[in-house]
Amino acid sequence: MLKSTHATGGLFVAPHHLAAQAGRDVLKAGGTAVEAMVAAAATIAVVYPHMNAIGGDGFWLIHEPGKQPLAIDACGSSAALADRDFYAGHAQIPSRGPLAALTVAGTVGGWAEALAQTAHWGPGMPLSDLLSDAIGHARRGIVVSRSQAQLTQGKLAELKDVPGFADVYLNHGQAPKEGDLLRQPALAETLQRLADVGLDDFYRGELATRMAADLERLGSPLRLADLQGYRARAVEPLSVRLNDATLYNMPPPTQGLASLLILGIFEKLAVEQAEGFEHVHGLVEATKQAFLIRDRVVTDPGRVPQEPQGLLDDANLQRLADAIDPQQALPWPQPAAPGDTIWMGCIDEQGRAVSFIQSVYWEFGSGVVLPSTGVAWQNRGISFSLDPTALQTLEPGRKPFHTLNPALALFDDGRTLSYGTMGGEGQPQTQAAILSRYRLGSDLQAAVSAPRWLLGRTWGDVSTTLKLESRFPSELVERLRQAGHVIDVLDDAFSDTMGHAGALLRHPNGILEGAADPRSDGSVCGL
Repeated sequence: MLKSTHATGGLFVAPHHLAAQAGRDVLKAGGTAVEAMVAAAATIAVVYPHMNAIGGDGFWLIHEPGKQPLAIDACGSSAALADRDFYAGHAQIPSRGPLAALTVAGTVGGWAEALAQTAHWGPGMPLSDLLSDAIGHARRGIVVSRSQAQLTQGKLAELKDVPGFADVYLNHGQAPKEGDLLRQPALAETLQRLADVGLDDFYRGELATRMAADLERLGSPLRLADLQGYRARAVEPLSVRLNDATLYNMPPPTQGLASLLILGIFEKLAVEQAEGFEHVHGLVEATKQAFLIRDRVVTDPGRVPQEPQGLLDDANLQRLADAIDPQQALPWPQPAAPGDTIWMGCIDEQGRAVSFIQSVYWEFGSGVVLPSTGVAWQNRGISFSLDPTALQTLEPGRKPFHTLNPALALFDDGRTLSYGTMGGEGQPQTQAAILSRYRLGSDLQAAVSAPRWLLGRTWGDVSTTLKLESRFPSELVERLRQAGHVIDVLDDAFSDTMGHAGALLRHPNGILEGAADPRSDGSVCGL
């Protein structure tokens, strides 16, 4: 795909084509952008299980023309039993297994809240219609993608003995091959029950009772009361003003603050051309300034030490931009966090836009698959620390730090841009690359396809170097090295390390434009 996809009746982008088609089909049936997103969210939890599941978390940005965007925080909190005493004898929270499953899965609650918040958009489609594709794929089976096969093989040693994992995701104890058929009958029945009795059953019904019993039996600190007490909530998004647009993202516990800081700082550098040294160096150095603030500020909303929106004011952005040396890189030994996620976008015929992220944190999350429901559970809680002095210290009822942050831009001329990516530490960086390239004149698809960089690590990589895809010109790579950047040039021209991004744009005349990432298994589907 070299050029953007266009449509007028609605557009959907997802990192798996079946999810994009599920969303498009809901739009075709007269559903709203939010209803289309719920259908796609359920579908992608089935067809892309290494990246997300209904046992994970989600975040929404929703825009209705003429109104301020709405954010939905569908992040679960740590269990009431999840304190440092529960993990006595551990230097850190185990990354896999039942002890890693310590936070409530919030994403299904987010689906319910998004539907409730937008109920005034129309008569509403039945859940049975919204979940039908997901149920069908789980029953009939999915074709294992290349990325699922490779990641399962790569993580086999740490996942094969986790309760429930082998029963669902392995073939006779071995990683599936690309093209194999994978059925998930227990998950199909769970989705069918949600369709029949409602999404609340996940937290306060029969499903909740069964999941809580499985979690307790396996050794997780989660209990039924933790599920029963959960509600997703609408929150006010963070925003930053550029000279031609206002950008929106999620507040803590997500790193949405970092995404907005990067672009706000970069704006102050007054770079006029994409792809050159000033562009890449400027965004990388803006990333460093933003991450230093993120690591000091972003945590559970009840423990945030500084008001995040104030950090996005003009004076602070200018101060941070002034700290950047235009010719020299700031040394960067900072640690980073991995993450595995999906981002999806939708714009319907009425111009209502959604930017959405759903995640289980690491690939396959905790690895735990609950036997009675087929629900794979996230390991987002491992971002808590057992150090009582740490910003992210573990306490009951706290929300963990999240890399997730869907993005939305409202341009002064009436354009609406929904954009985002998966990729843990790379999410803010890829968002900055896409938006800056587009604003500097790039075609939207070219902005997504163009070679990308990553400062830090993702997908299990432990190094904190500046990683570049191999398509960058050698002259630019050398100039970056001379400026002090410690660089690794990746072998791949289109590397999974850079995440799976996407973007949808609505022009003032109603024409819709979409871009999918060639690094993913996804597509743009329109009407």
